[in-house]
Amino acid sequence: MDVGMIVALLAMGSFGGFAAGLLGIGGGMILVPFITMIFTARHIAPELIVHMAIATSLATIMFTSLSSVRAHHLHGAVLWKVVAMLAPGILIGSWIGPWIGKQMNTHLLSVVFGLFVAFSATQMLLPKRPSAARELPKEPGMLAMGGLIGVVAGLVGAGGGFISVPFMTWCNVRIHNAVGTSAALGFPIAFAGTMSNIYFGWGEPGLPQYSLGFIYLPALLLIALASVTLAPVGARLAHRMPVRRLQKIFAFILYALAAYMLAKAF
Repeated sequence: MDVGMIVALLAMGSFGGFAAGLLGIGGGMILVPFITMIFTARHIAPELIVHMAIATSLATIMFTSLSSVRAHHLHGAVLWKVVAMLAPGILIGSWIGPWIGKQMNTHLLSVVFGLFVAFSATQMLLPKRPSAARELPKEPGMLAMGGLIGVVAGLVGAGGGFISVPFMTWCNVRIHNAVGTSAALGFPIAFAGTMSNIYFGWGEPGLPQYSLGFIYLPALLLIALASVTLAPVGARLAHRMPVRRLQKIFAFILYALAAYMLAKAF
């Protein structure tokens, strides 16, 4: 791996980690398009590029989540009871998501990624106020919601914040608590999804050297190293910003990344 590639991966990890701490999105929604660009430049087999980008991105979230959640916890922003209610469904869904992704070709997977991100951005940007009486659902509803978050996050290689943050704010959870709680949810999503990507990618023809299933280890190590350093910085900044500005930043970053992935697909 040349110096330029190392610098690019470190810069990408820094940006992804900062965004993960700031927005509670695990960094995956930002990392996947950039990793896709780098893997394309390295001439990895086209049919594997998006699968490997998603798997590698998801694996980095194990490290980013632990770094950012500590900073959010120190601000009292993590709703641990909500984490406990969503986690069982998330663990199941995050294993299933990569299996679904393996059945799709690269173009279809890019379309699914782009559409989900654009939908999530729109939900966050709309100025609708939730009903004052609306609350988080009871245990069965939270189990089902955790499963949905896990499946989609495992499918597109993200920490699930693009679903969990809009879901929690729709249920009248304060945006800063939604971001902190979403950061904590990133670890079970990433752990189960990473194990799934190793299992379903094991022995796949055409994988480059130093791959572990669909995960490209050199990229994982460099991105994780940079992301854990910047995630706490983003988390601290999140608690100093107005709610609406945080929502707008979240939405417009996601729109830009959705546009790239849809353009790549077509």
